Amino acid sequence: MILKITHKKPVLFIAAITLAFVAIIPGCKKSKSDLGKEMADATGNKTFKDMTNEGFAEAFKKAMTDNKSMITYPEVIKSYYAENEYEPVLVLNHLKNDDLQTLSTYLSNSAQHGINPQIFRADSIKALITRVKDKKTVKDVNTAYNTLAKLELLTANSLIRYSNALQYGLISPRKIYQRYYTETKRPDSTSMKSVFAVKELKNYLDSIQPKSAQYKALQKALADKVQAPGMTPEESERYLAVNLERLRWKNKPDAKKFVIVNIPDYRLDVMENGKSALNMKVCVGEGRNMDKEVSLVEYDESDKIDRPFSRETPQLSSQIYTVQVNPVWNIPTSIASKEIMVEAAQDAYYLDNKGIDVYRNGQKVEDPETIDWGSASKTEYTFKQRPGDQNALGKIKFLFKNGSSVYLHDTPAKNAFNQNMRAVSHGCVRVEQPQKLAEALFGNGDKYKTIVDKMENPSDKPTNVDLPNKVPVYLTYVTCWVDDSGKLQFRPDVYGLDVVLYGQMKKLLTV
Repeated sequence: MILKITHKKPVLFIAAITLAFVAIIPGCKKSKSDLGKEMADATGNKTFKDMTNEGFAEAFKKAMTDNKSMITYPEVIKSYYAENEYEPVLVLNHLKNDDLQTLSTYLSNSAQHGINPQIFRADSIKALITRVKDKKTVKDVNTAYNTLAKLELLTANSLIRYSNALQYGLISPRKIYQRYYTETKRPDSTSMKSVFAVKELKNYLDSIQPKSAQYKALQKALADKVQAPGMTPEESERYLAVNLERLRWKNKPDAKKFVIVNIPDYRLDVMENGKSALNMKVCVGEGRNMDKEVSLVEYDESDKIDRPFSRETPQLSSQIYTVQVNPVWNIPTSIASKEIMVEAAQDAYYLDNKGIDVYRNGQKVEDPETIDWGSASKTEYTFKQRPGDQNALGKIKFLFKNGSSVYLHDTPAKNAFNQNMRAVSHGCVRVEQPQKLAEALFGNGDKYKTIVDKMENPSDKPTNVDLPNKVPVYLTYVTCWVDDSGKLQFRPDVYGLDVVLYGQMKKLLTV
């Protein structure tokens, strides 16, 4: 007997502790009755008192299925609520203090960002907020479940979508442009789920408003209904909308010093500490829309598909690491077959006059004028242009790694810089003042002096001069901005990329 009694005491003690611990657990999360009580308190409608967490979980899952076409991030939302026992956290945290109404207002005002409010289901959320508080409409628990589930679901989706749009942009440029190679950060599931932890929606929504001077200036122009020269009000508004979207993309340079080329502006800037230390004219690749055959007013559905012309300069980011003085031009196959071989077929001395060497199987051809270029294979021969006055790259080229074989370079064809429309190259960027660009990159030291000496005393052999510190370079595409004087600038959409972007933004209305 003594042994049995002695053995039971620790067992009873452990059991008591276990029961006490179990009793504490419900205090760490809402009990089944808490959801109904909180919703009844938030809405003033006693119908919600009959709700349970389990019942809402089933209603939410059904809402996910029934409203599948309206949900942009089904996997993110499904994952979050599954991990959090399907608690309607957004409605519980933000309905009573009118934060949901604040969110509805911000969504409705998204036109201030050049975004159609319909993308965020602003009207649907506003109507559901009214409905969930309407005692005459919500008279039974099933209606309560369905209304709450849809409100929570659409609020979650729209809050994530609005948050993503303002911080990262509506569109991923890599998905819509065939020749876009600039590193651009996009939202991930972790950043999306962070919206559920927001305590005060208004403070959060204000915090994600883009704050750059350029963005605010374009917003003001949009609000003031500024009309660009030669454009209709509708086209002007859409110009502003697509360029606001570009400003939301997380692809902006953050280095203290970098080179940037704006393709439709035909301009290069060397930026230092946020200001232009050097700028000059450039020539860029030929585009598909130089005659403005398509515009942001009249275009068809096919125009939202990016179909780049073969000579268009790509959008990219890289780092300039070296320059080559008195460069050799390794002529691309497309140019060789469509231009060089055609000229050689008409003039037997064309290749020699232009300083172009011909290679077959890696070996230099000694007598290229004996080849019948009219019938020669377009892939059997390769071509290189020697350094010299005829060289299409001029006296210097600036190299940076990229998959498009483009670079910045000098040119013997200086007259093109006097034209307003300078989309005239094969894809590379011709710079107006290459020596000044070299000085801006290298400074006035020995390496720069070597570059000047080699440019002033041409050689038949190229000379590579490495940059001590690589300088970031960005080839970008912006058609509307505010200059340093505060004046709004517009440039022609020479590649039709505005049309592609606007078409994709408009497409979101149907998704």
